[in-house]
Amino acid sequence: MAGPGAVASMYAPFDMAPAAWVMVDGAGAVVGWTSAAQRLLGHAPSEVLGRPATLLLASPGEAAAIRAVAEECRTNGSWAGLVAARHRDGHRVDVGVRVSAVAEADGRGRWLVSAIDLASTPSWAVSGAVLERFLTSSPLGMAVLDPELRYVWLNDTLERFGGVPRRERLGRRMSETLPGLDTETLEGKMRRVLATGEPVVDYEYQGWSPADPDRQRVYSTSFFRLHDGDGQVMGVYYLVMDVTDRWRARQRLALLNEAGARFGTTLDVLRTAQEVAAVAVPRIADFVTVDLLEAVLRGDEPAPGPAGIRGQLRRAAQLSIHEGCPESVVAIGDPIDAPETAPYERCVADGRSYRESIDPRNSSPTWLRDDPARSASTRRHGVHSGIWVPLRARGTVLGVVTFARSRTPEPFEDDDLLLAQELVARAAMSLDNARRYTREHAAALALQRSLLPQGLSGGTALEVATRYLPTATQGGVGGVGGDWFDVIPLSGARVALVVGDVVGHGLTAAATMGRLRTAVHTLADMDLPPDELLAHLDDLVIRLTEEEKDESVANAVLGAGCLYVVYDPVTRQCTMARAGHPAPAIVDPGGAVTFPALPAGPPLGLGGMPFESAVLEPAEGSLIVLYTDGLIASAGDDVDAGLRRFGRALARPHRSLDDLCTSVVDEMLPGPPTDDVALLVARTQGLAADRVASWELACDPAVVSGARAMAHRRLAEWGLEELAITTELVVSELVTNAIRHATGPIRLRLIRQSVLICEVFDASSTSPRLRHARTTDEGGRGLFLVAQLTRRWGTRYIPGGKLIWAEQELPRAAPDGS
Repeated sequence: MAGPGAVASMYAPFDMAPAAWVMVDGAGAVVGWTSAAQRLLGHAPSEVLGRPATLLLASPGEAAAIRAVAEECRTNGSWAGLVAARHRDGHRVDVGVRVSAVAEADGRGRWLVSAIDLASTPSWAVSGAVLERFLTSSPLGMAVLDPELRYVWLNDTLERFGGVPRRERLGRRMSETLPGLDTETLEGKMRRVLATGEPVVDYEYQGWSPADPDRQRVYSTSFFRLHDGDGQVMGVYYLVMDVTDRWRARQRLALLNEAGARFGTTLDVLRTAQEVAAVAVPRIADFVTVDLLEAVLRGDEPAPGPAGIRGQLRRAAQLSIHEGCPESVVAIGDPIDAPETAPYERCVADGRSYRESIDPRNSSPTWLRDDPARSASTRRHGVHSGIWVPLRARGTVLGVVTFARSRTPEPFEDDDLLLAQELVARAAMSLDNARRYTREHAAALALQRSLLPQGLSGGTALEVATRYLPTATQGGVGGVGGDWFDVIPLSGARVALVVGDVVGHGLTAAATMGRLRTAVHTLADMDLPPDELLAHLDDLVIRLTEEEKDESVANAVLGAGCLYVVYDPVTRQCTMARAGHPAPAIVDPGGAVTFPALPAGPPLGLGGMPFESAVLEPAEGSLIVLYTDGLIASAGDDVDAGLRRFGRALARPHRSLDDLCTSVVDEMLPGPPTDDVALLVARTQGLAADRVASWELACDPAVVSGARAMAHRRLAEWGLEELAITTELVVSELVTNAIRHATGPIRLRLIRQSVLICEVFDASSTSPRLRHARTTDEGGRGLFLVAQLTRRWGTRYIPGGKLIWAEQELPRAAPDGS
């Protein structure tokens, strides 16, 4: 038999019907025996009446426990518990027993004992009182409402959740007692449950209650229709649970997941800073600012130590629930100018986070006394709580993020601080990556700018305009590319136009581009025709590929493309050749666009195929348009469709070249370029016939004086008498050399352009050599004198021979030679 205290507490709440009833007098003898008792234990009334009730126990040892039960019954008036009884046939019967005191008229006490066979009873019925206590003290809020949705019962937990006393809710509807909730929606759901019988399970909603008017809570509620025993609808009951902590944890996790997805999508420092504010408002705070050190905004490493960063914060981003961020006293890009005691400065100085309650009316916190502008702003907008978290990455403080609440009545708590710190930690890594990228990107762009021409001029022969757009990086920012263009002045008033591209993008492509551009410049100075220049360039690329140990560099240079065009304003001819590059576009003065069928040379570095030149003679004022394939491919069309669009965009030859370049790029590139784009547009300007003088000379020393005289007369006509003496000397030396060392015919030509050019052609292919004559030598000083007296000089090989040329600067007062 179990101890009376434990058993009583375990079984007291249960009813025992249907049960066997036995009456026991004060001396412990059986004085009443029912048929149910006989069925339970097998004894007839005559066998037990008048005998001690202890004889019915399974063992005599239970007698001591019975005496304890009797004592408890005298004290408390009843007892309930388990008893091991013995059946008449000798087997044990475990019964549940309830003993109740019975008072009689004669004053003698008797005990009414009810017993039930535990083995044969399927379940015990819970009493109404126990159910009441269970439901009332349940951790779930519970309520029963009638068909009119008036409260008829609610438990203590729901009363505590709502903060409205039970007496004020019974007989009234939810909408009449809980104005802080969306009762219209809740009552609508209950009406649907009453109408359809389909429950609504785990419906979450937010609201305020009088129990906690300053904090928004989140509840999960399930609604069920209530029926009586006959299945008639009695109303609706619901269960409600406060899931605020669970909801906030889920919201925090969702916010951090969103932050992880958004941060780092761009490598721009300012955009990343703005993303931090966008994620935090309004879910964490009503106003957020991101302040970064000046060095971080430049992409540099912040100075070590507090002294190096104090006063260096600038506003990088800010966002508010109010349009225009009226709470801010600092504009984007401006220094924050906070006192040293303010959390802004303390954060970057010691790397710690701060959470403070703000009451500017009482100058709390004290640092607001030294910051009247922020004090006035916090007072005006009702800012009452703030968090300051340092942006720290790789052990370096980059800035500080400020979170402030004004409309949200709840002050920041420890959980909010932890969430802000986790959010800022994720943002700091993205910001530091963006800072490092900014620094490296700026260095790469500086390198590329140094490799590309800074100022291009076609002289008087060509008017030029260019556009260069490297491949867009993440976030649409221009990267570093390998396309290049150039305009190179050549001898004889000619101008070379060059456009090329290497494989890939980035620093390797830019460095490779610089090497090829330098090589083209060197070869152009040798006055090589386009096909020979590309052949030499091809040999160079093959050698670089074979010698290069870095595979990325070899891959960038191998397969590069190049288009080389030489325009001669005297003959108005274009000579061009290409290596794996699109042909140029020619736009005549009337706007007709053609793409000449140039011989298709192989990309550079492949070898084994010759390059061929083609000669065109565009009309005066025509446009020669060189471009890279990124301009066509970025349009998203196939090559033919892209060229047709390109042709339509170019068919406006009378516009200024700058405007034309802008309109072409806008039309061909609907978005950021997916490949490097280079565009070079040149308008031809031929030299007038009166700016060129040419004479055929006999191969006879006697013609030298005549050549000097003809040159002198033409200089006089051009108003260049100041150059007559030098020019006569140059003509004399060059013509004499041609007569002495070459064969006829000999031709002398003067060209008046931005410089004065003197050319002497002969049929020899022998190149003259500049040498220093000894004092005893009678000759050998001619070319030395030419080199000393002129701006520059050189040799150019042309079909049928070579020509020696020399250039002189025009006097400043000379008439316009255009």
